[in-house]
Amino acid sequence: MDQSLKGKYIRFGIAALLYILVVVWIGNYWLLLGLAIIYDIYVSEKVNWTFWKKRKGPNNSFIEWLDAIIFAVIAVSLINIFLFQNYRIPTGSMEKSLQIGDHLFVSKLAYGPRMPNTPIAFPFTQNQMPITKGKSWSDLINWPYKRLAGTGEVKNNDAIVFNFPAGDTVVLERTETAYYEIVRETARAMAQKYNMGNPGPLPASSFMAAARKEVWERFNIIYRPVDRRDNYVKRCIAIPGDTLVIRKGEVFVNGEAVPVNESQQFNYLVATNGTTINPLTFERLGIYKSDQSMFSGSLYSLPLTKGNAEIISRFANVREVKPYFSAPGEYNPVIFPHSSSFKWNEDYFGPLWIPARGATVAIDTSNLCLYERIIDVYEDNDLRVEGKDIFINGQPAQSYTFKMDYYFMMGDNRHNSADSRYWGFVPLDHIVGKPKFIWLSIDKEASGIRRIRFKRIFMKIR
Repeated sequence: MDQSLKGKYIRFGIAALLYILVVVWIGNYWLLLGLAIIYDIYVSEKVNWTFWKKRKGPNNSFIEWLDAIIFAVIAVSLINIFLFQNYRIPTGSMEKSLQIGDHLFVSKLAYGPRMPNTPIAFPFTQNQMPITKGKSWSDLINWPYKRLAGTGEVKNNDAIVFNFPAGDTVVLERTETAYYEIVRETARAMAQKYNMGNPGPLPASSFMAAARKEVWERFNIIYRPVDRRDNYVKRCIAIPGDTLVIRKGEVFVNGEAVPVNESQQFNYLVATNGTTINPLTFERLGIYKSDQSMFSGSLYSLPLTKGNAEIISRFANVREVKPYFSAPGEYNPVIFPHSSSFKWNEDYFGPLWIPARGATVAIDTSNLCLYERIIDVYEDNDLRVEGKDIFINGQPAQSYTFKMDYYFMMGDNRHNSADSRYWGFVPLDHIVGKPKFIWLSIDKEASGIRRIRFKRIFMKIR
């Protein structure tokens, strides 16, 4: 065997071994048929798989650039699916743990990478085309959920990137608000209008069908599969089987208080002697202009960490620094499970048990609102309620056994985070990965070189 042919077989052997390991990891052994293509690429060379360029002889510079771009797109796409991905923090829901403008290195291996549900898509987009803002994926191929083996499992207190569970249906004119909340909001408005002129008031739930119809008539609405829903980052407060309670903003899991994170924030009222606080002080403390609300010349509302609250309380012109919380038993209709039977709010919530795969729970019309979306949407059953009777897939049901694990996520900026308190559980199939460190951080309110937060670069995420 000449050296040239020997070199071809060596390269084929290395490529084939790596390919076989990936196939074993994926678990689809039909993919082994791809070994024939690898053999042809490295040894037999019967088919020109890179048809855009000549196999022998020089190519012009345009073709060389095109070849480099195609290779880069394929390589980065595979890296994003199986290894890691970049994620930019767009909102302040995790302040001050993660700040707006932080770019995260998100490990897909931490919990195991998911195979894409919609493999045909424009590269490096989540759900919108870069310029036209149109749909960036194709429904031509839809794969079922499959997660490959990873290096670990989701644990309490992990920061996690996941697909927004309530993002399956999207109102294009109001993408910042979940479709389901828009429907509930419309139903509440209808109920308020009706009850103003009628002696027999009706609850908002009586108007849900009419509200849903109105929303569909007024807006453009689209559906997004799991892997094309918006990416969120929050902290996993409770895992499957845990019981969660929130009392005056303090979180308890299985009866134990969750340790307070140093960078965790609440909204505080800051009262002064009538003078204003120097804006440079807020800048030094990392309090954005957009977060500063002034009710009068002497009263501020600010999201503060415990440390920042203590610093501000020592200012000569500050009279009082006090966190403010909702009252116990005060029903907030935007809080999960959106039922007046559960008089919960963002500061007084639960107890709530987090569903675990294989566990069975008794269900009736009094608690169905807790599990309705799991049964009907996440686990794809036909759920129907007739009076006080519940039917699942046409059969009467008094209990339900969960097919998947679920998680409860909260932002560290507790009073400024749309999280599980508002839309409920996060299914396992929505988990994207674990952010490991910040590789770049840009301050939106600074200018010049000061826009780069050098101290946050390569900071490990805790």
